[in-house]
Amino acid sequence: MAHIKNNKYFKGRGAQVNTHNRFLKTKYVAEHEEGIDELMLQNSATTLFEEHPKNIVSKSKSPDLPFLQSINPYQGCEHGCLYCYARNAHEYYGFSAGLDFERKIIIKRNAAELLETFMNRKGYVPSTIMLSGNTDCYQPIERKLKITRSLLEVFLKYKHPVGIITKNNLLLRDPDILKELAANDLVHIAISLNSLNEDLRQKLEPRTVTSQSRLSMISSLAAADIPVMLMCAPIIPGLNSDEIPQIIKSAALAGASGASFTIVRLNGSIAEIFKDWIYKTYPDRAEKVLNLIAQCHDGKLNDSRWGKRMNGDGKVAESIQRLFKISLNKYMAGRSMRPYNFSHFSPANGKQLNLF
Repeated sequence: MAHIKNNKYFKGRGAQVNTHNRFLKTKYVAEHEEGIDELMLQNSATTLFEEHPKNIVSKSKSPDLPFLQSINPYQGCEHGCLYCYARNAHEYYGFSAGLDFERKIIIKRNAAELLETFMNRKGYVPSTIMLSGNTDCYQPIERKLKITRSLLEVFLKYKHPVGIITKNNLLLRDPDILKELAANDLVHIAISLNSLNEDLRQKLEPRTVTSQSRLSMISSLAAADIPVMLMCAPIIPGLNSDEIPQIIKSAALAGASGASFTIVRLNGSIAEIFKDWIYKTYPDRAEKVLNLIAQCHDGKLNDSRWGKRMNGDGKVAESIQRLFKISLNKYMAGRSMRPYNFSHFSPANGKQLNLF
């Protein structure tokens, strides 16, 4: 994989390098400065790779997550969010967590078929399944492939609860399914938004929709009586942490029924990607931001401790936690997401339809 250190900033991409894949023994480097552009931008168009998995539902044992089952119809993500923890998973496919993650997308066309098989297992007891536990299920390629929509059709057919996390207003393409799921208390939607500063958003999340588009998405969902909340994540101390009150206020005015947050953690290759990026984009405060992140994670940029990794610890993390709690109480007091209804689930719904 290409591993390049240079001071040039490439617009339209989150990662500025292709970090070395720790599972590969070989890598290539740029020996001459004049070859950097060619190496960085070669094959810059998005490339699709098709996977044929035998199972589609992933299970987690993490006590930090509100869900234990998830589906990721896509691996890799064109949004290019710099901080994305899913980048590390791309290395298992032989790719880099850097630029490869944003332009080499793995698709799973048979996801809906596998989901039906999963739900029809003997003795299966329904438990919420989250779409986008790793990468965004409504990333740009979904507009063409509609794999996420096919999954939602299965959830509706079987009357099975589903959660969705996204930052793409492509979700508004599917109001017919979402409204019917909501009418049966079968869906929760979390809209990811961590900054109202468009200059920061364009650098941090280069291929995502604007913050105002996301607030409009919350407003549209709330108006349609579809349960929606704010996912204020990740909070990066010294970069967007001061925006917490205004973000929560804006989401509350748009109609969000709740909010949650996480503090950024830079595990695996993400630390190198993030450090390279921040020294290029915000050189005047790079050291400060990195030090503040480390203070949230026991002096390190990475953090895998159960109970600590998501919200951090230490004085910096505690101040962020307090600010979030105060803002939540001020702007969203008394609000909550309607509980899921698990009583509607029936595998027979699918079996009966399959007879015709």
